[in-house]
Amino acid sequence: MVKITTDTTSMYTVSEGKAMGIDLVPMTLIAGDKSYREIEEINVDELKELIEAGVKLTTSQPAVGEVMNLFEEASEESPILHITMGANFSGAYSSACAVKEMMDDDVKEFITVYESGTVCGINWAMVNIAKDMADKGFSVEEIVKVLDHIKANDRNNMLPQDFAMVQRGGRVSEEERKLDPSLNIVPVLAFNEDRSRFVALGVMPSLKPAIERVIEEFKNTGVDDKYFITIAQSYCMEDAEMAKAMLDEAFPDCSKKIFTLTPVFTVQSGTRCVSIQAFLDPAKNNLY
Repeated sequence: MVKITTDTTSMYTVSEGKAMGIDLVPMTLIAGDKSYREIEEINVDELKELIEAGVKLTTSQPAVGEVMNLFEEASEESPILHITMGANFSGAYSSACAVKEMMDDDVKEFITVYESGTVCGINWAMVNIAKDMADKGFSVEEIVKVLDHIKANDRNNMLPQDFAMVQRGGRVSEEERKLDPSLNIVPVLAFNEDRSRFVALGVMPSLKPAIERVIEEFKNTGVDDKYFITIAQSYCMEDAEMAKAMLDEAFPDCSKKIFTLTPVFTVQSGTRCVSIQAFLDPAKNNLY
């Protein structure tokens, strides 16, 4: 049976993954001269203290040794499918590929590294779908085909209310780096064509019209009751709940779930960020 492995960008902790039969490793958060295994050694409350203290924060992929330990279990009877967040937003994918090449040939051939092309809620969805398919006896190739279909039809929007933090992270285009964060604007960000950067679909004076812009974009691009919608937030649960209420009204038949962003995602997207994503709901689509 296929073994699913991943990291904490799946929105699961190590213990939660273990309970599901998924082995995962923590992403790395670097604060000043200290590094932490996210969630395992630093949580969002502890991260907030560092942010408020003005500590320089960066993120990194999981430790090579931990990924290697995962991959050592690969075999013909139990091939591994390792899922990472989008390759353009983290070194986790390229690092996992490098670790794969370090493994012995009789192990390497049974390891597949897959990058989700996205972040947050859809990472969570892909891991869940992959695990369900693996439990039902599907092959790595069959699982990847479904994940590719999910990726080709997903929707990804980020509404950062601390845009200065996002700009410092460098994951926006040159045009968005020129926006003045002191204006208290809320950009409506989406992936560019090759998913290498976020670009602005519009700039709104507050969060509510930004959410309305996402809803309009969803409707214009074919999101319907066959989609599952996720909302993720960092230190702004009331904003996420407002977003869910608005999405409930606009898409009453879509299932929805609210997440709290992990420390690594919080550093990348900024405090008071709301991420809204949509993907084809396996329960309503004949995906496998």
